[in-house]
Amino acid sequence: MYKIGEFIVYGNDGVCRVDDISELSIGGSSKGKTYYTLKPMHENGTVFAPIDTTVFMRPIVSYEEVHKLIEQIPSIKEIDHDKKSVRELQEYYKKLLKNHDCMDLLTVMITLKDKKNAAATNGKKLSQMDDKFMRTAKNLIEGEFSIALGIEKDDVELYIDDSLEKM
Repeated sequence: MYKIGEFIVYGNDGVCRVDDISELSIGGSSKGKTYYTLKPMHENGTVFAPIDTTVFMRPIVSYEEVHKLIEQIPSIKEIDHDKKSVRELQEYYKKLLKNHDCMDLLTVMITLKDKKNAAATNGKKLSQMDDKFMRTAKNLIEGEFSIALGIEKDDVELYIDDSLEKM
């Protein structure tokens, strides 16, 4: 069970702060059921999640873990998109995004960023689906890293680039 004040990754809502843990009587909810009251850190609103939800939840990575992940970026092996069908790639990207593992998210983000740059070199664009996967992975990574590093979400990409340059 998570604690009040703790930051967690909650499904595709990204990073949320646990603001309360209590029984709620929301229309249609089971009486006596305990819920987390979650505050998305990069979105408006409130999320009420049963503590026994099947939605993916985990604590955010630590400051130290973020730096270890950044150090591993140069060794990330891109997904070989030439050997898989579009459908296979989409299913694979979905699976990696659903894992909410930072290394998987970085792999998707870097693979599709490089694919986008290669397409631009040839006067083409990234497909809408690939662009959506790239933006989703980037949003999740930047949201989590911003909280762990104590910086603004919009500054994460520059922080990663600066860290890589210093290596």
